Amino acid sequence: MSKNKITVIYGHDIENMVIRLCEENNLASLIPNNVQVGLKPNFVVAKPASQGATTHIEILEGIIKYLHQNKITDINIMESAWIGASTSDTFKVSGATRLAEKYRVKLTDLKQDKKINLEGIDVCCTAVECGFLINLPVLKGHCQTHMTCALKNMKGCIPDTEKRAFHTKGLHEPIGHLGQILKPHFTIVDGICGDLTFEEGGNPLPMDRLISGFDSVQIDSYVCQLMGLAVSDVAYIKIAESYGAGTSHIDSSTVVELNEPKDEKIPNSNRNFQKFDQYINQDSACSACYGSLIFALSHMDKSRLYAYNKKINIGQGFINKNIDGIGIGNCCSDCTSYVKGCPPTATTIRYHLEEKLK
Repeated sequence: MSKNKITVIYGHDIENMVIRLCEENNLASLIPNNVQVGLKPNFVVAKPASQGATTHIEILEGIIKYLHQNKITDINIMESAWIGASTSDTFKVSGATRLAEKYRVKLTDLKQDKKINLEGIDVCCTAVECGFLINLPVLKGHCQTHMTCALKNMKGCIPDTEKRAFHTKGLHEPIGHLGQILKPHFTIVDGICGDLTFEEGGNPLPMDRLISGFDSVQIDSYVCQLMGLAVSDVAYIKIAESYGAGTSHIDSSTVVELNEPKDEKIPNSNRNFQKFDQYINQDSACSACYGSLIFALSHMDKSRLYAYNKKINIGQGFINKNIDGIGIGNCCSDCTSYVKGCPPTATTIRYHLEEKLK
C-alpha cells in the first residue's frame, strides 16, 4: 500500500463511501493488534454537518461498521471543541453521543484530558497514546488561514491553553510543528458540503466527495488544488513539510478516483452561490464540478469576469453541444475552449479562466 496515494470517491451514500475507502486502502491490515483506534472528527461547534462546519456522523458510523466487521472494537471518538464551546454539546448535536451508545464505543472530551508536553507543545494524552489515529477533518475555508483540513484538525488534540498560545504565535508555525509531533495514521476528509468561506459554517457548498490518504501535508496540498489556492497561500503546509511531517508533492499518479460524479442534482442556491449566478450558465451540473467552479471564481479577479460578455458553461446538459464560449468539465468538451476533468480542480479552472480572460 503506497502511503503517497490519495483516494477520492464521489456520491451521497456517505456511510458506504467510507467503507469502500477503508477497503480500498486495506485499512484493517494496517492496524496493529490490541490497540485503541482513535477517531478525531471536526466537532468544533455545536452545529449539524449540513451547515458546512462539522464532520458528517455517517463518516464515523461507516468507519465503526468497517472496524467491527474486521473485529476491531476498541474505538474512541475524541474531540475538543473550540475555546468557549462545550464539547458535550457538539457531541450531542453531531450525533456522536447517540453513535457511541449504539456501538458501545468510547467518547472522550479532550478538554478534560491529561496533557503531555512534546517538543514544547502540550498535547492531549489520549490522542498521543491511541495505537491508530484516524483524522476526520472537514474541507472548508478559514478566516485566518484560508483553508482548514487535515493538519489544522489536529489542533483539536491540544488543551485550550495551548490553543490560545497557537493564536499568539500566529497559527501557521505551531500548526506546522504539530503536524510533525502528532501524525494521524489515516485521514478521511469530509468534502460533502464544507463552508467555502468560514470555519463556523452557515454557507455550505455541496461538493459530494470524500478524500482519503496517509500524509496530512499531501492531503492539504491536494485540497488547495480543489479550492483554487496555491500551497504557498496556506503557510503551515510548507512549514509542516519542513518539519518532516510529509510531502507537498503531487503528480499524476498520486490521486486515484474510484468513480466519477454522475449526479444530475442542481446545487441549492444560497448567498455564496447567488453572487456568482451572473457568470454561470448551468444545465444539469453535478455538485462536484459546480463546487470546483465556485471555488475557482471566489479566488479570481472579478474585473476579468465583468469584462467577459458570455457566461461560463457547466453541466451535463451541454454534452455534444457546440457552444461558443468557455466550458467546465468533460461534459462541455464541445465548447470553444473547456477545462478537462470530471470534475476538474478549482486550480485548473482558475488558471484556464485567467488565461482565457486576459
